[in-house]
Amino acid sequence: MTSNRPYLLRAFFDWIVDNQCTPHLVVNADFPAVQIPTQFVQDGQIVLNVSPSAVTQFSMDNQQLSFNARFGGQPMQVYVPIGAVLAIYARENGEGTVFTAEEFLEDEDDFALQPETVELVDEPIIDEPVSSKPDKKKGSHLRVVK
Repeated sequence: MTSNRPYLLRAFFDWIVDNQCTPHLVVNADFPAVQIPTQFVQDGQIVLNVSPSAVTQFSMDNQQLSFNARFGGQPMQVYVPIGAVLAIYARENGEGTVFTAEEFLEDEDDFALQPETVELVDEPIIDEPVSSKPDKKKGSHLRVVK
């Protein structure tokens, strides 16, 4: 299945805005392809106000979000891959969600800027008997969201 992060991010964004609150994103500034104002990065992270009144040309899809905003009076275009978003919350009351590090690391692999190489090898095909036992489940795929 695809990552649920972009869907949750959109849902929390809409919920925060619909309740007349100010959505803020916590972004990993070291994530590949992130374009943010580096002078405001603290401890490898930046908090971005993505309120409709604070940004223009806001766009969010399953891979990225982007917008134009002013930082210290200087206009800038911001680009954030969805995997770089660590949390979204309302400034007024702190309501929102945090994405786990495991999810983050999985998403970071999707955005790695290293080209993939595929090596084709001619190997004989071996017919193996089909096992009648189903594979063991590794555990629940559900995560608790607080």
